[in-house]
Amino acid sequence: MRRSDRLSEIIEIVQDGRLHLARDIAEQLEVSVRTIYRDFDTLVASGIPIDGERGVGYLLREPVFLPPMNLSLTELEALHLGMEIVVAAADSELQAAAKSLNRKIDKVATVNGKVPKDWGFGVFSFAQAKVGFEHMPRIRTAIRAKEKLEIAYVSLDGHASDRVVWPLQNAYWGNVWTMTCWCEKRSDFRSFRIDCITKSRLTGINFDDEDSALLTRYLDRVNTELAQKPDGKT
Repeated sequence: MRRSDRLSEIIEIVQDGRLHLARDIAEQLEVSVRTIYRDFDTLVASGIPIDGERGVGYLLREPVFLPPMNLSLTELEALHLGMEIVVAAADSELQAAAKSLNRKIDKVATVNGKVPKDWGFGVFSFAQAKVGFEHMPRIRTAIRAKEKLEIAYVSLDGHASDRVVWPLQNAYWGNVWTMTCWCEKRSDFRSFRIDCITKSRLTGINFDDEDSALLTRYLDRVNTELAQKPDGKT
């Protein structure tokens, strides 16, 4: 289990307002008690209102939740559909988050006390979208940390190349994912299909993109090019 997933599980466990012993949580999550102690230290340091101490137990002072919202059945179906798409079409990290969110929705988003049974449908074939998902966690990490990424890429016409890129944004187009980035080889913006990436590696080298200026420049360029086309089409 990823540490981020374990931290989410710990929050879910202590949300019942009762006192929980670290050894019980450790047994449930199949990790050491020392690991649970460190996890609680991390949660407290991040601002989660948890009270307790080692050897005594831990409890959540107040729940962590979104403000109450009244959603229609159609809105609930749309929310659930979105999570089903993520479960079917994303990498393991996002799949785990979507499944967790689905469980939370099922607990609180009810109609007359019951969750509709006919949810859980999909609208796309995700076979092609799944290709290359092993690279998605690294790409997201690179975007968040502004870290350069080495990739091996095979274009649709079969041309292979190695690139060092500065990942800026992922986009989903209904059947494939693309990565918008600055390509050092071309000294220009490029958009690569993630299912065409055969290898990826985080370099540990950061790039300079203060206040996301590169992505803003790219989007401005796209909007300008669209405005210059007579029919406004790509």
